[in-house]
Amino acid sequence: MRALWLAEGGEFVPPTARDFDLGPLFLGITKPMLLVVLSVVIIAGFFLMASRRLSIVPSKFTFVAESVYDFGRNNIARELIGSKEFTPFVPLIVSLFTFVLVNNIFGLIPLIQFPTMAHIGFPLALSVLIVYPLWHYIGIRKFGFAGHIKHQLVPPGVPKPVLVLLVPVEAFVKFFMNPITHAIRVFAAMFAGHLILIVFTLAGEYLLLEAGGLLKPVSVVSWLFAIAMTFVEALIQVLQAYIFALLAANYIAAAINDEH
Repeated sequence: MRALWLAEGGEFVPPTARDFDLGPLFLGITKPMLLVVLSVVIIAGFFLMASRRLSIVPSKFTFVAESVYDFGRNNIARELIGSKEFTPFVPLIVSLFTFVLVNNIFGLIPLIQFPTMAHIGFPLALSVLIVYPLWHYIGIRKFGFAGHIKHQLVPPGVPKPVLVLLVPVEAFVKFFMNPITHAIRVFAAMFAGHLILIVFTLAGEYLLLEAGGLLKPVSVVSWLFAIAMTFVEALIQVLQAYIFALLAANYIAAAINDEH
């Protein structure tokens, strides 16, 4: 991310979407690509280190890891998918939650300061290439291809004349809109939040360095807003990781449950 958008002819030039395109660092590899790899290393290292010395009384580090796992297992997977069929999907749900969470939190870490999920390609890949193929796979495995399609498009108890209108709508929503909106939720929140932080931070810098004397104290107000929005953004980052994993579990549940 460029450090300054400040003065072009003495005017404040706000950041835009093009400023999220960081360009390649080397060999076509960009900063977001490196951050995705780094997040995998951090998550894998975190759980491996936490599980090295298991004991009846866990250490604080192990307790944190167990809490994260239990949250994904019990509060997301078990609650949404059901106590009978949730177990095989726990690794996926915990992985999605921690992966999105770490990549979101990157936006608040000094020197990194970029939430990877602010690039639409990454959440879209999770949704379109992982969650939705799995949704179809487990639905077809349980009900067969025709049964899976019927299970998703034909709600029980709906009069047949209504199905003429309902089935195309259900097909559009479930097979086209759901994968896109699943990704857009986290992308839009991370993109907008990071953009707001940049605007307040750079506006404060501009007011301090470029504005007239009476406006210079206003720069402090802008920076205070930036600090306040940082805490709000941290909450949203955690919440969006939770929502992404929650929706993934909900779609899996919709594929295997006998009733909608």
